[in-house]
Parts: sequence; structure tokens; C-alpha cells
Amino acid sequence: MAERSVFVIFNPGAGRGRARELVRPYLESLRRHLPGAGHAVTERPGEERALADRALAEGCDTLAAMGGDGTWSNVADRILRSGRREVALGLLPAGTGNDFGKSLGVRFGDPEAAVRAVARGTTRTVDVGRAGERHFLNVLGFGFDLAVIADAARTPFLKGDALYRFCALKQLFRFPGLPLELADGAGRAVRGSHLMLIIANARYFGGTFLIAPRAELADGRLDAVAIRDAGPLRRAKLFRLVAKGEHERAPEVTCWQSPRFRAVFESSVPYEVDGEVFTMEASAIEVESVPGALRVIVP
Repeated sequence: MAERSVFVIFNPGAGRGRARELVRPYLESLRRHLPGAGHAVTERPGEERALADRALAEGCDTLAAMGGDGTWSNVADRILRSGRREVALGLLPAGTGNDFGKSLGVRFGDPEAAVRAVARGTTRTVDVGRAGERHFLNVLGFGFDLAVIADAARTPFLKGDALYRFCALKQLFRFPGLPLELADGAGRAVRGSHLMLIIANARYFGGTFLIAPRAELADGRLDAVAIRDAGPLRRAKLFRLVAKGEHERAPEVTCWQSPRFRAVFESSVPYEVDGEVFTMEASAIEVESVPGALRVIVP
């Protein structure tokens, strides 16, 4: 272990603040398994980016993050922008969905096991997605996905998978639809009003939704899942199919894989990157796979 420089970033605000109670168990595990590791705790949203930059500048070669998909994505983006491909990302789950971890077998609820995995340092090289200059680990989402995230922020009495499911059910009756065009540069395209567009690097989103069942983390491709708009009852049926990963055969659903996509909207729209919300600078966005870009520590 003396040959590795490990730094851990704690985001107690992850999981809508519920990660705060996990900081102590993770620190105790770190003292047992990685006594030489440095660490820092965020004090405001997004501070993990600056902490990651500092740790990278100081020469760490393993950068672990306690949080969820947004925290992991922010830290991964800083690793990738640094150009230091030898740095490994460690995942310490404490978020709302922890979706990217599910695709790698990293499960929520066992801080000791997560820290032991970081101490062992077994890594897997994975692809990432990139939208403009921003890298993502899990998914890029438009439409219904954004409405659910906004609703979840206003719903204080649930957490985890139950929160996503509850808010998604409400938005099935409220979301107005989103006109768009998605093309892959090789002649394939879909157009029209859509309930949702997901461009996925990994398989899960929203807690337990198997949105991209065929997605692989090392195939050099992204998986587009475009779901055309429908009435409330049909939306509910599609919702149930997505929950089981059986939506690909539905007539409203178009799924295909490509190294890159271009999405065009009627105007600039909000979108989510691994659970964090951004607004497009223009009415179109280019999305591409970056093969073999990141080393991630796995159990």
C-alpha cells in the first residue's frame, strides 16, 4: 500500500443529505484498511470538483468518492480532464440511486466492503460518455427524466428507489412531452414528440430501472433509448416495462447503439448528466463514447 497514494472525497450532501450519517462508518473503515489515505469533506454542492483537482495536482493515483452518481461523475470528469489516465476512481456508495455502481457490482449498504475494495485496488477499464466538454459515467437524459428529478427535489418524505418510482408515477400524468430529433451520423434517426430520451453508457438509472439492458461498459458505443409520447395509461404501461427492462419491444420505443449521437430540439432545453441538471447552450448537442477512458475500482 505504501506505493499507492489514495485520497477520498466525502460528500455528506449526497442522497439528499442522508449520506451524512455514513461519513463516520466510512472513516472508521478507512482507518482500518487504508490508514495512510488522505481525505476531505465537501461543504457545498459541487465542491468535489475542486477537491479532486487539488488531489490530482498533489499526485494521488487513487481518487475515491463517497456519494452517488452525481458525485462520482463530477470526480470522474476531473480525472479525465486532467489527462492522468493512470488514476483509478473508487466508488463509495452513499447516494440516492448509485446507478453506475450497479453496473459494476458495487452495492449500497456495506461501507466496510466498499473500502476493502478500494484497499485491494482491483480495477476495470471502462468507457465513458461525453456531451460537449462534460464527461458522464451513467446516462444523459432529456424530457420525462428531468421532470422526475425536479419532482424528487420537492418530495422530502421518501428516499432511494421509492423516491424515483413515486415521482415517476406522478409525472406520467403531468409531463407534456418533448419534440426532438435524434440521429447517429450513419443515416438512422427518430423524430417527433417524445416522453423521454436517454443516451446511456451503463444499464441502470432512477434506482432500479433497467433502461439500457444491452449496454456494455467496454464496447465503444452508447445506447440510445427514445420513448415516443403517449397517453397517461399507455405511459403507465411503458413505465412498468422500463422497470423490468422489457420496454425495447414496445412500439413506442426505439433503441440502438452507436459511437455517437446528435440530439436536436426546438430550443435550448435542460438535461441531466448522471443525476445533475444542466441547460443546453444551443438547441443541439453532440454526444459520443470515449472508449477505455477510465480505470474504476471494482469489488
